[in-house]
Amino acid sequence: MRVFSWAARVYWEDTDGGGIVYYANYLRFLERARTEWLRSLGHSQQELAQMPGILFAVAALSVEYRRPARLDDELIITCEPRNERATVMRFLQHIYRGSAPGAADDLLVEADVRVVCVDKRTLKPKRLPDFLVDALEL
Repeated sequence: MRVFSWAARVYWEDTDGGGIVYYANYLRFLERARTEWLRSLGHSQQELAQMPGILFAVAALSVEYRRPARLDDELIITCEPRNERATVMRFLQHIYRGSAPGAADDLLVEADVRVVCVDKRTLKPKRLPDFLVDALEL
């Protein structure tokens, strides 16, 4: 699977009193990029919750904060999805400052996220849909 990129901007609500992105808010940017990756495949979280009745839950997360993002910064959030098991996807994600990822100086955050596909009713693990398995194998 190739790397997916999504652009965002830092707003006042993302920052602490000093105009620096609050550390937990980076998780929102990471989540939104994964959701937009799914949308780029032609599916929404809401649609998948309805039919075939699946949800996605973060099972594990490792984050390394390298540099702070500030109010009004433009960000590029990437995700590189990988198939880990029949019910689990893994996303290697990065957040860069600027309009295009590239220079190591622009790297703000690195994350490794494991996401489990679960049944909406029972919340027990459920196999990934075929379209996701196919997308992860590209």
